[in-house]
Amino acid sequence: MNAYRVGHRVGWGGRSAWSTWIPRIAGFFALVVAGAALAQSANSIDQVSVIRGASGNTVVRFTLKAPPANPPAGFAVVSPPRIALDFMNTTNATSSNQRAVDDPALRSLQFVEAGGRTRVVFNLNKPQTFQTSVEGNVVLVTLADSGAASTQAGGEQVQRFAQAAATDQQHALRDVDFRRGRNGEGRVIVDLSDSSTGIDIRQQGRRLIVDFHKTAVPKNLERRMDVGDYNTPVVTVDTFPQNGDARMVIEPKGIWEYSAYQADNRFIVEVKPIQDDPNKLVQGSRTGYKGEKLSLNFQNIEVRSVLQVIADFTGLNIVTSDTVTGNLTLRLKDVPWDQALDIIMQTKGLDMRKNGNIVLIAPREELALKEKQQLEAQAQINELEPLQTETFQLNYAKASDILNIINSGRPGSTGADTGGRFLSKRGSAFVDPRTNILFVTDIASRLEEVRRVIRQVDTAVRQVLIEARIVIADDSFSRQLGVRFGEQTGATVFGRRFALGSGGSLATTPVVSLGSGAGGTLTRTTNTQTPFELASGVASAGYSTPDQLNVNLPVANPAGQLALTLINLGSGNLINLELSALEADNRGKVVSSPRVITGDNQKAHIEQGTEIPYVTPGAANSPATVAFKKAVLSLDVTPQITPDGRVIMQVEIRKDSVGQLVNVQGGGQVPAIDTKNVLTQIAVNNGDTAVIGGIYEETIRNDTTKVPFLGDVPVVGNLFKNTTRSSEKTELLIFLTPRIVKDTVTSAR
Repeated sequence: MNAYRVGHRVGWGGRSAWSTWIPRIAGFFALVVAGAALAQSANSIDQVSVIRGASGNTVVRFTLKAPPANPPAGFAVVSPPRIALDFMNTTNATSSNQRAVDDPALRSLQFVEAGGRTRVVFNLNKPQTFQTSVEGNVVLVTLADSGAASTQAGGEQVQRFAQAAATDQQHALRDVDFRRGRNGEGRVIVDLSDSSTGIDIRQQGRRLIVDFHKTAVPKNLERRMDVGDYNTPVVTVDTFPQNGDARMVIEPKGIWEYSAYQADNRFIVEVKPIQDDPNKLVQGSRTGYKGEKLSLNFQNIEVRSVLQVIADFTGLNIVTSDTVTGNLTLRLKDVPWDQALDIIMQTKGLDMRKNGNIVLIAPREELALKEKQQLEAQAQINELEPLQTETFQLNYAKASDILNIINSGRPGSTGADTGGRFLSKRGSAFVDPRTNILFVTDIASRLEEVRRVIRQVDTAVRQVLIEARIVIADDSFSRQLGVRFGEQTGATVFGRRFALGSGGSLATTPVVSLGSGAGGTLTRTTNTQTPFELASGVASAGYSTPDQLNVNLPVANPAGQLALTLINLGSGNLINLELSALEADNRGKVVSSPRVITGDNQKAHIEQGTEIPYVTPGAANSPATVAFKKAVLSLDVTPQITPDGRVIMQVEIRKDSVGQLVNVQGGGQVPAIDTKNVLTQIAVNNGDTAVIGGIYEETIRNDTTKVPFLGDVPVVGNLFKNTTRSSEKTELLIFLTPRIVKDTVTSAR
């Protein structure tokens, strides 16, 4: 099986239970695509027969259309008892998908097709072991009672989690890791080379043993992991090779239960702590009644006799109070014994108190009165019990912080006459800051409470590496087109040839005055200027005239110019034209990446940049002062590691830069700060990258500078205008990546 294997759960000292069987079967039914499976499968199951062997075993005979390439792979479930076999590339050609069987071991067979395979589910009357064999096109499945085969010499129960594939393939362990769950459970995570590895689990005394069949253990994984500091039921995890297999020995502490499950190549054993509830008949974290089922049918029987029957059935030592009297009529069929006992107590107004395997049953009022008397006696003992002093050397926490915790609930937090949450009325505590030692004086029971608090609080703080990446990308484009245009003509006055024209501006001192007939028009002779000078407006030698062009709208710092002079020598007419153009395409990217490492729930701050000084003018009798403004890249983050391995972060990122100078009253200039800032809270998986902010700006401009009226003339108007087209795009993106610093849990074996 390459998908999910159904996990099973075993309580310490209890029985197996496969709590996830029903959801897996329901999910499997949902995947049925019968048409596609029939079209793609190459084999089929034609006949099925069930016979009783000579040794008392049950044999199920599957007749196939063609011999199978490999025996079907499968697995067994203890509670409810089931076996599942997968026939690959095979369809069901029998008459129905459900078949009832009249056999002491087997109740029915169920056929389910999906994904090109057929799964046959054996619904058993009691747990069975199975063996498969192939004889031509016949597959034989032999069922045997698991009573003798499921225990070993030590009497421990062996659970076959995954059936090994019927091949000689050698498997290997890739990695062995340990993690703590959100509810204090310990998770042993094993990465396998493939998903067909055979796995057996059994409990041997106080230890849990997992065997991986035909599996090699690399040298770097032959080790013992001491994980007692993780505050889980698991103390050590020992991995080593044994007789060609890989063996893992998990040693828990206290009262616990475990569950195992596999997803693809990852196998996980989860050991959960069980809180010992003295009022529970059956310990465990699962809800409901979990005792063995029994049937009771009594008419007008004494309550004490019924309690004796339950004591004989369960093996518990039931002590019944003398005040328990009366008769009852009871009929129960296939009811868990703990539920039957609960029904009896509710009917007769009784209650119980459990201590180990001894159960005291009495009326509720009697038990409540006894407990009240015990509490009053215990309070009097606490008043007279001698005080003890104990010192606690703290490793990670500050002694003053622990002192505030154990003094919480006491007025003034230091009073010696009022009891608190952890200290009694007579208890006291103080710290030595130099050695980080806490001194506590109190009775023995309260000292144990303080010790428990310190075990929970005085632990290493996990650390997080936060990497921020700030990317500023800009893309700008501009295009400009300008023109300079002028005209001149020739004239003969008094037998002399002159060049007449009008310029872009009037000269303060005319070069040549033509009298009243000229009307103040500027003139200059053409024999001292070149056509280029006329076109570009450059004054000739000996003259100080400005540009003599009618339209002067050039491009500042053009990338290219084109000047033309059109001359008609016959009439002396000249047209001067200059075109200037500029096109710019700019692209840039700025990447800033601040990184900081900090502890869980500890704020970290990092910044890098400059402080800009500026002078602030003083008053009449005070000198000027120098002030500073910050333009920095800063990261403020407070991470919180969740129990499921995610990181919640309170983040503030600031990216400042120097802007333009601003004039202030009284003289002087103050620099403006261009700021980019984001403040948010985000939850990210360990190692993932999230985009926490972004700003996108785009500016498009079309500017035209022209001569009134003339610039609006079609086609010709282009000689009287300057056009500019520009586009600017700016994008800001902020990325954040948290990485939890992995703790080392390995030690020398």
